[in-house]
Amino acid sequence: MMSSMTRKTYRIGIDVGGTFTDLVAVDSDGVTTFTKSASTPQDQSIGVLNGLEDLAVGFGLDLARLLAATECIVHGTTVATNALLERKGARVGLLATEGHRDILEMREGLKPERYNLLLPAPEPLALRGLRHGVRERILHDGSVAVPLDMEHLDRAIAALKQAGAEAVAICFLHAYRNPDHEQQTAARVRAALPGAYVSVSSEVLPQIKEFERTSTTVVNAYVGPVVERYLSSLDRRLRDAGLDSPVFIILSHGGMAPIAEACRIPVATVLSGPAGGVAGARRVAQLTGVTDLVPFDMGGTSTDISLISDGEIALSASGDFAGERIALRSLDIASVGAGGGSIAVVDQGGLLRVGPESAGARPGPACYGHGGNAATVTDANLLLGYLDAANFLGGRAKLDHAAAETAVGKIAERLGLGLPETAAGIVRLVNMHMADGIRMMTLRRGIDPRGFTLLSFGGAAGLHAIEVARELEMRRVIVPTVASVLSAWGMLASSLRYEASRSHLIDCARLTSAALAEAFAALENDARHQMSAWHSGGARIERSAAMRYGEQIFEIEVSLDGLDIASADLVTRVVERFHARHKALYTYASPDQEVVLVDLRVAVVGEAPALTPPSVATAERSPQTAQRHRQAFIGGWREVPVHDFAALAPGERLIGPAIIEAETTTVLLGVDDTLVVNDLGWLDITLRPAD
Repeated sequence: MMSSMTRKTYRIGIDVGGTFTDLVAVDSDGVTTFTKSASTPQDQSIGVLNGLEDLAVGFGLDLARLLAATECIVHGTTVATNALLERKGARVGLLATEGHRDILEMREGLKPERYNLLLPAPEPLALRGLRHGVRERILHDGSVAVPLDMEHLDRAIAALKQAGAEAVAICFLHAYRNPDHEQQTAARVRAALPGAYVSVSSEVLPQIKEFERTSTTVVNAYVGPVVERYLSSLDRRLRDAGLDSPVFIILSHGGMAPIAEACRIPVATVLSGPAGGVAGARRVAQLTGVTDLVPFDMGGTSTDISLISDGEIALSASGDFAGERIALRSLDIASVGAGGGSIAVVDQGGLLRVGPESAGARPGPACYGHGGNAATVTDANLLLGYLDAANFLGGRAKLDHAAAETAVGKIAERLGLGLPETAAGIVRLVNMHMADGIRMMTLRRGIDPRGFTLLSFGGAAGLHAIEVARELEMRRVIVPTVASVLSAWGMLASSLRYEASRSHLIDCARLTSAALAEAFAALENDARHQMSAWHSGGARIERSAAMRYGEQIFEIEVSLDGLDIASADLVTRVVERFHARHKALYTYASPDQEVVLVDLRVAVVGEAPALTPPSVATAERSPQTAQRHRQAFIGGWREVPVHDFAALAPGERLIGPAIIEAETTTVLLGVDDTLVVNDLGWLDITLRPAD
């Protein structure tokens, strides 16, 4: 038996969340196994290794034998995310063209809340004393107007060294046209500050727009040292434990790359974890044929919301995160400060608030018994009877009901309400916050969520998804068997991806098809050369362009997939694509106006092996009768049947109220809601008609 186990090989996806680290292994027979371990914020690699140990035990192996049989590990990390959110990145210096050191504070001359007269100015990641102008100047065509002044540069570098800079961002004017001055500066900095992380704009984002390029380059420098330390430490620990296969990191655009690339452009990992969830959601759309989905990922700390329309996911290059502009392409994901660990408080006005503060992994909710005493969403769910205190995480943990009562009781006392009413209010309020997040992703983009299906995943989502959908008048919710670890599972559906971009600012009326084809060919050659170091198999090419009407100050992303780059009327077809995309986004197009091409983008994608759906046990299963009931507060206390998710048979039908429990998640079915188990063993829920 043991020898047959060791002949199997595994692909492992790992998603580090704020509270739990999720691990999914798919073996060479297509069988899916998953587990959770407590996240270790002080060093995420500890939680990763602990989770791998748990997986190994489940397979009857030790860690070394599991890693020896592992084909690859795909990892989503929140190290860069946390560094930005908590402002715990490196001490960053900035070298800019003389006269442009303050671009981070001037930004674009616009406030995020333009009518808020009391809005404080954002504090830049690179403080003013660590920003220095360097005498040099390259013009928009790449020609040198002022040569790089080495003496001036050396004084600036010496000042950064004296100030204790741990990372240096280099961003000179028009370096996207001619990177020579930046490259010379980078060499000089590395020689003078050998331990510093160096971030160069012509390598990070070789595109027009000074503020976006500077901000992205500075963020890259800010998170670079902490990401590099973590990934180097993780790789070393895994190698020491017996791994001899590749480790890939999920990037914000949804593709994956080797550790070396993630360390080179660490800003690309800011949405690493949520990107795996979107990849998993896209695979769910393919498997179910439901092509209009709202992926709803609720974990312990936050809820991530995205959109899949007609089977496609959206990429954006104008994202803001934690108040910082990051102009690299990333998946369009909205994050809401609402999760199982979100803390409930009564403010000075006597109003109940839930989140965005979270109890995190440690101390966690009061009911976890790790010293937390704040009332959280998880404590409320326990008091309402939705969670089984004796069978949390499949019985691996027990929840402290008395501690939850004490924590929520303090809130109830201040509100003058009973304990269950207070707990129900906490749950209702967090549901409203998450529904608002979905409104931002749909209604504000001109999309009616009522025609979409809510895809519920993340460990905490099952208890809230149906009521969130009801709040939005959505009628259908899908819960996969891997719902609690869908981000980690989805990472195994991600492809190797390398993106190259260049600014190519020109009025399309003056652009020839031959020149455009030549520009795309040069980008494609660069991207293929980079990908060849990671991937020896076949790859496909994705092309797009950032375009605008002449008088506009913003661009839109236009997919050029399917166009023949060698066609004589290429420019005409590209302009037609732009008009159609503009009309789809804003309901109108202006064919008589000039169209400006701003940026060209090429992605080389090396396809990953197809991810099979999580297998349903092959043994015949008959429709299940609930073996137990418990008291749950659903509009009042009532006896509610409790079903085992794993024991539900395909084709089985349940009418709510009911509770469906799995080892790592729980689903709450409302009164008169209908659940049908589909052929994959997943829950397909239809909400009762509105009153």
